[in-house]
Parts: sequence; C-alpha cells; structure tokens
Amino acid sequence: MAEGHAGHYPQVFVVDSQASYTPLPRGRHLRWGGIGRRALQLLVGLALVGIVMEACFIVHLYNRTGALIDAQSFIQRSGSAQGLTGSEETNEILVKPTGRTRPPEIQRKPSAHLIGPVELLNTQKRSPQSVGEDSVVLWESDKGLSAFTDQMDYKDGHLVVQREGHYYVYSKVHFVEDCFLFKHKVMRLTDGYKNKPLVLMKSNRFHCTSQDSRPKKISYQNLLNSYLGGVFHLLPGDIIYVTVDNGTLLRPGAEDNFMGAFMI
Repeated sequence: MAEGHAGHYPQVFVVDSQASYTPLPRGRHLRWGGIGRRALQLLVGLALVGIVMEACFIVHLYNRTGALIDAQSFIQRSGSAQGLTGSEETNEILVKPTGRTRPPEIQRKPSAHLIGPVELLNTQKRSPQSVGEDSVVLWESDKGLSAFTDQMDYKDGHLVVQREGHYYVYSKVHFVEDCFLFKHKVMRLTDGYKNKPLVLMKSNRFHCTSQDSRPKKISYQNLLNSYLGGVFHLLPGDIIYVTVDNGTLLRPGAEDNFMGAFMI
C-alpha cells in the first residue's frame, strides 16, 4: 500500500476478552409475556360474560315471580267473589275458573214394582171376575222392599205415569193350564186415543189334556208362566195395567205374579 493513500480495508476493532457480559434472552421473555396477557384477557372476558348471563337470569326470574304473584292475587280475588278458597297448607295456586258449569245432579228416574195379585176386578161390571171375562189384576204396591212406587201413582190396578219418557214395562203371571184359553195382556190408556184401551203386549195359551191323563188334583205338572216385557214411550197421565182372561186359573204368589215399569 502506498503512503498517504486510503485503502478499502475495514477498520480494526479491539475486543476486550476480559469483560464479563451475559446477553438477556429477549425473544423468549417476550413470548411468555404475550401468552400471559392473552390468558388474563380471556379470563376477564369469561367473568364478564358470566356476570351478564347471571344478571339476565335474575331479571327473568324476578319478572316471572312478579307475574305469578299478580296472577295469584287476581285469582284469589276472583275466588273470594265466587266463594272459592285455596289451600294454605300446600301453597297451591288457584286456577282461574273456566266458563264450564257443573253437571246437574243425576235425578232419580220413575219406577214401580207391584206384586200379587191381591184380587181380580172385572173390566166391564167392576165386579169380581167371572170365567170368560177380562179382568184387571189388582196388585200390592207397598210390601216392604218387594213392592214400591217411585214418582208413579198406583190405584185400583192402574199405574199412572207422571213423567214423559221411554219405559220398560213388564208383567208376569202364574196360572194353571186347563181346558180354557188363558189370555195375559198389558194395556194402556192415553188421552191421544180418547182413553180407548190399547194392547201393548199379550200372550195367549191353550192346552187341554185328555181326561184320562189329567191329574185329579192340581200339581206342578200343569203350572205355567207368562212373561211380557217391552219398551214404550209414555206420556204424563198415561195408565198401564194388566188384564187376564179366565182369572180363575191364576195362582197366587208374590214372586210368581208381578208387574212394573221403569224409565230408561
């Protein structure tokens, strides 16, 4: 190199090898500090969200409780006006009464059951029955629990209807089978037919055994029953009764002879 001419060589620095210098790990320190700040921010955010949600639940519960209290007060006032009371022991909330009405109490339906017969009455002469004539059967209407009338009238063998409706009418008689035609009828009198007797039901029976085979005395071999029953629409004031032809063949017995009717 020539003197007085500046060359392109770099300057020379002197390094003191005796100096004690320890560099700080700046990159690692900054990385952990950033993670801590983000975690703290996340926790704070979650806490704020929890506080907001709790506040919303509290407000909703408060509003609902207030509505229930108002409804209970209104129902209690309404119940007091209508004679309704709540249960203080179980803290039941009264339900607002609806517009439905209570069903009416079930009314007893008319019915009657007559037993007998007590006597036979001729339909034409109003005298005791004779052979070959229709006779009204007179029944027992009051005999403990066996015979009764409820909302129906009874007089001289005639059962009088008080309420309109469909009735099941029935009758049974017990008679001796002999060489006579036995007729069993259930009759009706109504204003619509000018009180002309109407036959509701009837049963005819005739059988005559030979003189040699007939028993000399009445036995259970020639005792028969006749039962009639049916449903009819009856009006107030209608009269139903039972007639028999050749009533001398009728055998007494409260369990074997009866008539009755009941509304269905």
